[in-house]
Amino acid sequence: MHVLAAAIYTALSLQSWRTSWRGSPNLVASQLSLGSAGLSGLTLVERISLLVALAAHAISIRMAIFDGAQMHFGFAIALSVMVWLAIVLFWIESFFARLNGLLALGLPAAALTSLLPALFTEPHILANASSPALRLHLLAAMLAYSLFTLAALHALLMAVAERGLHRGKISPWLASLPPLLTMEAILFRLIHIAFVLLTLTLVSGVFFSEDLFGKALKFDHKTVFAIISWLIFAALLIGRHLRGWRGKVALRWTLAGFVALLLAYVGTRFVLEIILNRST
Repeated sequence: MHVLAAAIYTALSLQSWRTSWRGSPNLVASQLSLGSAGLSGLTLVERISLLVALAAHAISIRMAIFDGAQMHFGFAIALSVMVWLAIVLFWIESFFARLNGLLALGLPAAALTSLLPALFTEPHILANASSPALRLHLLAAMLAYSLFTLAALHALLMAVAERGLHRGKISPWLASLPPLLTMEAILFRLIHIAFVLLTLTLVSGVFFSEDLFGKALKFDHKTVFAIISWLIFAALLIGRHLRGWRGKVALRWTLAGFVALLLAYVGTRFVLEIILNRST
């Protein structure tokens, strides 16, 4: 299933990049600034193919996480789940907006991360795997990670598009993007929802730490980086509502918050499992 998902993701990625490079740079710049229709969204065949890849990816993730009564969840699985959820959310959002530029960036990442659980064995076994509180905590955390991943990709695309507009032209592969104002609205919608989920993750971790992990909460690297990320996104949303933050300021805060969040769990587990070769 890992190989099947990666193969379909790769094929769709190549198709997306091939079709995205058609068009005139000046026309693309005009579309981004004026909000014209641009290229069409996903075709029916592409939608079905992506759905098949997502299903295969989901099955491979389930097989990697659950091993009888045990539940594995290390850095490789976390990255795979995070990107899988991001592509699922993209697939849903693509019915309402042209986000082919995100697809061109997200599919290569999905192809790579779908293979990670098969390449890296997961020594980290979660305690209390049958606990509903733990599963709710993980679900909220992974949804928050995934939405912030989409937001970070969105921010990168906006930065590239904005720079191209200032120069009067832009690469043809960005032709499928909606207008910058629409992209900004989507960005903050993603951040608002993800912030609520991140808050739920932190609250559940604080109040149910004993039940979730079998020990009282301690301020380790994971907790510290998660709180830093929460503070960064809280400041961004406050700045947005009170001072109208947008453009480069909003993009920098978004990327800074995402980097902090990535270091919180994925970075910590990577250091423990790969660099230090420890399961706890």
